[in-house]
Order: sequence, then C-alpha cells, then structure tokens
Amino acid sequence: MKFAVLQFPASNCDQDAIHAIRLLGHQAGYVWHKDTSLGEADAVIVPGGFSYGDYLRTGAIARFSPVMQAVRQFAADGGLVIGICNGFQILCEAGLLPGALIRNRSLQFRCEHVFLKTAAPDTPFTSQIPAGKLLRIPVAHGEGCYFADEPTLARLQSGRQILWQYCTAQGDLTERASPNGSVLNIAGICNERRNVAGLMPHPERACESLLGSDDGRLIFQSMIHTLQSRTGAAAA
Repeated sequence: MKFAVLQFPASNCDQDAIHAIRLLGHQAGYVWHKDTSLGEADAVIVPGGFSYGDYLRTGAIARFSPVMQAVRQFAADGGLVIGICNGFQILCEAGLLPGALIRNRSLQFRCEHVFLKTAAPDTPFTSQIPAGKLLRIPVAHGEGCYFADEPTLARLQSGRQILWQYCTAQGDLTERASPNGSVLNIAGICNERRNVAGLMPHPERACESLLGSDDGRLIFQSMIHTLQSRTGAAAA
C-alpha cells in the first residue's frame, strides 16, 4: 500500500509519518502543497506541524493549497484520509470534517502522553484496535480543543462518528483527562462516510516501544487492513 504524506510550509511531522508507515512495511512519499495530484496513493496523511506558520488561524491558509482540491476529490471517491494534529485542523477548515479546533482551555501549549478510549471500533481507522484497549499516545498542541454546536454533536453521536475520547488510565472520561477541554472529551472524529478522520494526538510518534508506546501502530494498521480488504474484494 502507498501512503501520500502532504507537505506544507512548516509541516514538522511529515517525516515521522513516513517513518511510521515504512516501519509497517508499506510505501510512503511526500506530496508538496503546490502539487495538484496525489499520484497513485492508496491513502492520504495530512500531518502535524504549523502549516503556513498558523497565520490567521490553524489550517486556515492550508485549506486553499492546490493539493487540497486533490484531497477533496480523493475523499469524495471514497479514499482514506487521516489528519493528525494540524492535519485535523486543516480537514476541519476545509470542510471535510465538522467542527473546529480552538485554543486549549488552559491557554497553554500541552505536550504530554494521554490515554484514548476508542468509541467506534468498527471503522477503517479503529478496526484493528483490540476491544477494551486504551491507547497511550502523545499530544503536542496549543489549539486542540474540539468544539461543535449542539446539532453537530448530536449528529456525531448518533452517527457514531466520534472515534476516540480522552480518558484516564482506568478508562474514565473525566474532565481532567482531557489536555485541552474538548467537548465530550473528543480526541478524534470521522465523517459520515467513515473514510475521512482526524485526531489531535500523534499516532506516528507512538509506533516504536523505544519512544514509550507503539499503540499508534494500531491506527495505521487499521487503515492498511481496510485497504487490503478493499483490494482483495476488488480482485475477487
């Protein structure tokens, strides 16, 4: 499988994303923000960082990059897209995911490991996460507080589009477990079609036990499993 990893001016997690995918034995390559094609990509990663210096608002400028039109078409065709941290912010700004990411409740940049509870285990991004397993994954953001109005939150809940929620080491969804004050402790969501997802924590920074956790592999392995299942179905 081949993953396209977008690069914007001031992206800083693109190399980590490529390293993570290659660790799993698959291909990954860069796609520059001025490109208008994703090539032969099977999936897209919109990585973390500070695209365009986060001027105006996080992700507000990146949404207008030429490559984003290709991402929109890729998603419309059913392709798998995941946005991580700044990538999540970009996908929300681009309208590919609902809601917005705003300043952390503490007004402080938070860089630490958090625990995530998987709220929807049957999606292309969560299917390989063992039942009941809590993911230990790092966050590093100043504007990671997920916010949406009540009707949007109701749709996310009814459509089971909330993928991950911040929790304690015991799995409790407490206010203190969230590093940023997100509504409903939301750490990541997907769209209605379940082929576009975004999360603030960094799974690509948790793919080797040497780094303190390899739980992030499970998210990418879920995507790879989905892609391989599609390929097998197409071949049959």
